[in-house]
Amino acid sequence: MDYFNAFWVGGLICALVQILLDKTKLLPGRVMVILVCSGVILSAVGLYQPLTDYAGAGASVPLTGFGQILWKGMKKAIDQDGLLGLFTGGFTACSAGVSAALIFSWIGSLIFRPKMKD
Repeated sequence: MDYFNAFWVGGLICALVQILLDKTKLLPGRVMVILVCSGVILSAVGLYQPLTDYAGAGASVPLTGFGQILWKGMKKAIDQDGLLGLFTGGFTACSAGVSAALIFSWIGSLIFRPKMKD
């Protein structure tokens, strides 16, 4: 049942984003920012953690989950370091994921030889 819940929640998030992209004139970069910010806001008001507990990777893998990780890191750092944690907590919490994305993207670019579109 865990796989099913992850599938339908993640699919619902992706479907809503696709509708947002198709029905508005928002550029993909702005939609990505909206997703991360909405993950932070939903985490701040306590609504996103129950969703990740229920759906697992279906809620933590989309960009809203990245917003949740940023919020958790900032909250923990603010509790420990005060106002300075506002600036350092998000970087500390998501550094492994961002580093992995950069490294694997670089390896992929070496393997597949990307080209610019004409």
